[in-house]
Amino acid sequence: MNKISRILENSLNIIMAVALAIMVVLVFGNVVLRYFFNSGITWSEEMSRYLFIWLTFLGAIGAFKNKEHLGVDMVIKRLPNKMKKVVLVISDLMMLFVLILILDGSWKMTLINIDSTAPATGMPLAFVYGTGILVSVSMGSMIIFNLYRIFFNKIKDEELVMISESEELISLHTDEFASDIRIVKEEKQG
Repeated sequence: MNKISRILENSLNIIMAVALAIMVVLVFGNVVLRYFFNSGITWSEEMSRYLFIWLTFLGAIGAFKNKEHLGVDMVIKRLPNKMKKVVLVISDLMMLFVLILILDGSWKMTLINIDSTAPATGMPLAFVYGTGILVSVSMGSMIIFNLYRIFFNKIKDEELVMISESEELISLHTDEFASDIRIVKEEKQG
């Protein structure tokens, strides 16, 4: 399972890197063509926009897998392990519900726009709206796997808190803030 996960993650990173590289080439090339030659690639802006949409949604999948989305964990870290599991199950079920809504909406929009095409590229707009389907299915499968691990006690205690390093960052900034206050007081006295 870990090998499959690593292969999928590496594929996701490669796809995102290629999409970003194509976006940079298209936008930069179009700027150069317009500035120096008073022309441009007509489909460049549209394609860059669609690649940006895909890049954003694929990045959300990668961030979700690595637990890098923003969150607040001050209360969760202080709960006993049983309560952490309960809160984690509740939050996973809530996210699963939202992903089902995203899947439903994306599926409907994809079907509505399956015959519509983009004006410059002629690409089916279902390709753009299909990102929601991919994201909701991918993240939903990760959540279901996470719920499986919780219910069958295959999750480590460290993994019960979905966010890392927030308290370390707070203490770092608190130390910096305290040293700034000390410097200001010394300047006023001296």
